Amino acid sequence: MEKKKKIMVVDDDQDLRSNLQYQFAARDYEVVTANDGLDGLEKLNNFSPDLMILDLNMPNMGGIELYHKISEETGSPKHPVLILTARANTKELFENFNIDGFITKPFEIDDVIKEAGIIIEKKSNTGVSKEKLKALEARGIFFVDNDQESFNKVGLTFLNSGYKVNSAQTGARAIEKMMMDPPALALVNLSLEDISGDIVIEKLLRMPKTEDIKFILYVHRNGDHDPHILEKMGEKKSILGCVEYVNPDELLDAVNKAFA
Repeated sequence: MEKKKKIMVVDDDQDLRSNLQYQFAARDYEVVTANDGLDGLEKLNNFSPDLMILDLNMPNMGGIELYHKISEETGSPKHPVLILTARANTKELFENFNIDGFITKPFEIDDVIKEAGIIIEKKSNTGVSKEKLKALEARGIFFVDNDQESFNKVGLTFLNSGYKVNSAQTGARAIEKMMMDPPALALVNLSLEDISGDIVIEKLLRMPKTEDIKFILYVHRNGDHDPHILEKMGEKKSILGCVEYVNPDELLDAVNKAFA
């Protein structure tokens, strides 16, 4: 059996770390995350990655300082490095750095996945198939869930079924991200902690850039929700339905029907 390739993601954005972690894991990578350079440096004592994905601007220790900490006397890092940065003129900034790639923010998660696959293939010469480096079928969906266990399970279910997935763990973050890149369809947990799912949808439907998104509201089937209220919510404009679920496959069925 081929040994899993290892990736370390060092970024202070929790949503981004979580998103990259489960998306790489769905592609059979072993993934470790760190919230800043100090955390990453400590974890390198017990983890030798095939690729490090570094954000530049982080508290405590940023990506540039971490890069120098892991570099040999020759100036080359001990591990392949892919930089994530919001800085302008990154090409010039990194001309004197021996990095393997860089991606400027904002970016698509698929861009990071593809670039990482290309770097690892080049460094390891394992002959990763072109199919593994292609973007997933462009059936883009967005989902919002603040429960970490549900977040991971739902995300992996859709990734493993060939969907291109973006996500958020709060209503406020979901609104921000969908305004930047409106999806064709979004699944929103009604019971979000900061803004209830139906309010998230109402706010997005008021904005011209996101008014054409189709939505599916969902809740865990635990008896805490009035089925008549859920039915009424599912009848609202642009809401394709309100799904009570136990297994993430029930949400997958609802989305498959929407794309049929």
